[in-house]
Amino acid sequence: MKTIDINCDLGEGVGNESVLMPLISSCNIACGGHAGDIETMMSVVRLAKINAVKIGAHPSFPDKESFGRVVVKMSPSDLFDAVKSQIEGLRSIVEAQQLKLHHVKPHGALYNLASIDAETANIIVNVVKSIDENLVLYAPFGSVISRIAQDEGLKVMYEAFADRNYNEDLTLVSRSKSDALIHDPVMIFEHVCNMISCGKVTTRSGVEVALKADTICVHGDGENVEENLKYLAQELITKNIKIS
Repeated sequence: MKTIDINCDLGEGVGNESVLMPLISSCNIACGGHAGDIETMMSVVRLAKINAVKIGAHPSFPDKESFGRVVVKMSPSDLFDAVKSQIEGLRSIVEAQQLKLHHVKPHGALYNLASIDAETANIIVNVVKSIDENLVLYAPFGSVISRIAQDEGLKVMYEAFADRNYNEDLTLVSRSKSDALIHDPVMIFEHVCNMISCGKVTTRSGVEVALKADTICVHGDGENVEENLKYLAQELITKNIKIS
């Protein structure tokens, strides 16, 4: 049986963590940049511990007003400090629960920028290395940050998105477009199964593009996310794929 990691961005104010945690295998916890505070981080970490879910930090540009979805102009040193502070804040809470931080996944505009911009990617990679070189980086297949991280000796898990449509260059369709998001559970399953079993994604234009996926993200604030996750797990089993 094949296995696939399913991750979810949590601690972002939706409040559905207790419902979603049993359905996923890793979580990315907002650590104060775009959302989250000490109380939410502690709450989500406790739930992850109960459900044996791998814990990751989900740092972003320090921008709660725009939910981390716009690029904030910062000096390299200020961005380094902001990202490091977020990850270390979560790590201290994780370790207080006798757990270990498993991975780092940047959020929103920071994630997208690091995928194409070497300076931003280098900053994130250097932050991770300065904290713990054993941390895994969740990053898109073929991205600038994934290549830099691997060159620097970090372990990378290629991330793909269950509920987002792709362009032919493997960027995500902008949320400003009506077809950016996938809501239908059958379509989500077919999208994910194609990526896992065939190593391809069908893009917005209908063209299939090669893509490697080690971990699949389902957005915690997505429409009918609980039902979609349950359906996805159930149907993946029929293809001999287990969430783990």
